[in-house]
Amino acid sequence: MSMHFAEIGQQLRAYRLESGLRAEEIAARLGVSRAALYRYEKGEVIKLDTIKRLAELLNISPLSLLGIGVEYYSRPIAYFERIRQIEETADQILQLFGPVCYLTTSEAYDQALAEVFDEAAEQATAERTAMRSMAERVLGILTARKRMYATRRPGIIAMMSLSSVQRLLEDGVAAGISVSDRLHRICRDVAVTEVTNMAALMEAEPMGLQFGLLIGAEPSSAFKILRARDRVSLAINPFRPDSHPSANTGVAMITGADEAIAAHQQVAEAKWREALKGAAGASRLRQLVATAVPA
Repeated sequence: MSMHFAEIGQQLRAYRLESGLRAEEIAARLGVSRAALYRYEKGEVIKLDTIKRLAELLNISPLSLLGIGVEYYSRPIAYFERIRQIEETADQILQLFGPVCYLTTSEAYDQALAEVFDEAAEQATAERTAMRSMAERVLGILTARKRMYATRRPGIIAMMSLSSVQRLLEDGVAAGISVSDRLHRICRDVAVTEVTNMAALMEAEPMGLQFGLLIGAEPSSAFKILRARDRVSLAINPFRPDSHPSANTGVAMITGADEAIAAHQQVAEAKWREALKGAAGASRLRQLVATAVPA
């Protein structure tokens, strides 16, 4: 088995974030410097014995660290970092379910998230500093994903359910987080902006970007299929970008198994055939906005 050290390094960083341990803690337990650990994460040659010891520290299988089998992430920060890594080489992203496609959202969306996370941290007591630190890291990863998308422009096919868009308009961005009335109004305004922007993109149908609106029953799970020149990855995701960084809403899974990808591709293709697209989808979104915004 050939060892791709750059990929092992990426996996290591994601699993380190999943563990919740600081880099210096892992380095100390491993008996290396923090700088050495960071070099491993950047793709420096790493011995198999060190991989085994790291896997034991991170409470995962060595095969997982080698990128073999299914990856599991229960923390949003780890999942978002792993998706950022996969998006670095993705040529096409197929997304099913969710009220928005994060990569195409506006700066106002990120600004609202930053305010929500900051207010949530301010309301905390003993965990305030830790919550701020976690929020900053998550926002940094999300920002890096958008920056990469703006540079590389992989093709995107994104399907949103009608009911999820309705909830977004009614509750606003980051609906699961308790915020002040002032910030809640901002979050609702941002939701309107994002849905309106999505309608405009559906009408314009820019090259490499397609949206579909699902009118029927809401999908039971959210997933992405990310295709690169030399690999395909399936990501099953319980975490929305506007979830709180400490949210524990489920377990994300990432796999390259052919049978899993084929099954989800089949579901996505069937949903795409049923979805409202172009002017018809945009018109329905504008109707939702008109209903949600008082005259």
